[in-house]
This record gives sequence, C-alpha cells and structure tokens, in this order.
Amino acid sequence: MKILVVDDERDVQVLFQQRFRKEIRKGAMEFVFAFSGEEAVEYLNKNPHEAVLILSDINMPGMSGLELLEHIKQNYQKPPPVVMMITAYGDADNFNRAKSLGADDFLTKPVDFKMLKEKLTSEI
Repeated sequence: MKILVVDDERDVQVLFQQRFRKEIRKGAMEFVFAFSGEEAVEYLNKNPHEAVLILSDINMPGMSGLELLEHIKQNYQKPPPVVMMITAYGDADNFNRAKSLGADDFLTKPVDFKMLKEKLTSEI
C-alpha cells in the first residue's frame, strides 16, 4: 500500500519511517512525503493512481489540508483514495468541515501510532 503523508513539518518523515520500519521493510507499506498541499497535488497529478491512502495535516501554509481534501475528492475519484486528516486541533469546526468535504477519518496530534497502524492494516 502506498501512503502519501502531507505535512509542512519535515520531521514527520523520520517519525513515520521509524514507526513503520517493519511494514516498510516487509513491503507492506510504502510512504511518500509531500511538505505542502501544493506539493501533494503535484505528486498526485504525476502519479494519479499510486497513493491509495493519504494522511494530511490540516493547518499548513499555502494550500491547507482542507483545501487539499476538497481538491482530492473532486479530482481523484477513480479509484478514490482514502483520506485521513491529522490536526493538532481537535475542534468541532475542523472535524465537521473535514467530514463534509469527504474525509474518511480524523486523527489528532500527537498521533497515536498504535491506533494508526491498526487503522492502516485494516485498509490493506
């Protein structure tokens, strides 16, 4: 499973590679990283059917995660990727907006990697 992680904090890449090293080594999961919404759109345009699951931060400079979510749900429908939104703010407004835009799940930071692994393995 190829997973696109979108977050403006670059240390997220090392964190995911450490937490999922066994799954990466086994070939069960492959992570690709974009550090902005714009970079994620560029990746998706070049590789429209590669990412089957997208984990996106909500609060990013430039294109927000919610704007990215809206773009993904409008433009990548066959097959639609699963999109999980991640935010440091677990407020109702962001949750409701993400759900109304088609988010498949909503996680808060700091990410509970044990729970995330369970969610991701259920998607495989």
